[in-house]
Amino acid sequence: MPAATQHLTATPADIDRAAALLRDGELVSFPTETVYGLGADARKGESVAAIYEAKGRPSFNPLIVHLAEVSIAKTYVDWSDTADQLAHSFWPGPLTLVLPLRQGHSLSPLVTAGLPTVALRVPAHPTAQKLLATFGGPVAAPSANPSGRISPTTAQHVLSGLDGRIAAVVDDGPCNVGLESTIIGLQGDKAVLLRAGGLPSEEIEAVLGYSLALPETNSITAPGQLTSHYAPNGAVRLNATCAKKGELMLGFGPIKGVLNLSENGDLIEAAANLFGHLHQLDKMGGPIAVAPIPMHGLGRAINDRLNRAAAPRD
Repeated sequence: MPAATQHLTATPADIDRAAALLRDGELVSFPTETVYGLGADARKGESVAAIYEAKGRPSFNPLIVHLAEVSIAKTYVDWSDTADQLAHSFWPGPLTLVLPLRQGHSLSPLVTAGLPTVALRVPAHPTAQKLLATFGGPVAAPSANPSGRISPTTAQHVLSGLDGRIAAVVDDGPCNVGLESTIIGLQGDKAVLLRAGGLPSEEIEAVLGYSLALPETNSITAPGQLTSHYAPNGAVRLNATCAKKGELMLGFGPIKGVLNLSENGDLIEAAANLFGHLHQLDKMGGPIAVAPIPMHGLGRAINDRLNRAAAPRD
């Protein structure tokens, strides 16, 4: 475990430093367009295990592997026409594809949590792109926060939860999407929505020409499917029109609160603000009441995160 976490910037020298740390098997947090990821060499079992240790993450929850370009993805999985269609339309970007592992792949089995598939993404953030290209290999990178806690959208969020537990964080300001990637898997030739996220499902359906199916099983098949997840310390009450005594209100649209996800009712703005606002309310202490969020577009992903934040905890 590192004695202190290095606070790096997006300069070429610091990108080189971050890539060197990854090659040495260390953990490095870096920005993507969705949230800050906690990266490790996806081929090194000990490095991947260090992610689970730093986050306190359940071993049955798989990780997303981040890559610099589509051609690299094809070396690890059995590619398909549907994968090609989606990658051509949305990579680089906030889309993760869960695909069957190719025979002879070099990824650590800890990345997939023992599943025969792996989750892959090519992020669009320029700093993530530079780091991945400089590193030159696959980087396993879940969100850079203690497991089950609020996902980080700034370097300070990362340091608040993991300072002293990881080697470095590359700071390049707040994430512009602010919500984890949408995860798509395959059942036969059909695409399945495994997790709503920063890419609205309507856009994916427009490219595919059909509605996304839902999973046929309740088992864990992709990252971010734990029931209790993204949770503040206090209880979370959803679809509230006003706060009860002692609650901190998180507003949306005309429903006021201590903080408001989007006073104009803009779901893109709300998605970008979600984790940052939850972090701020969490620091204030006490239970949180959340205004109703529409169930369309990015609202589906926002509600997914909020439902997990509000779920009963073991």
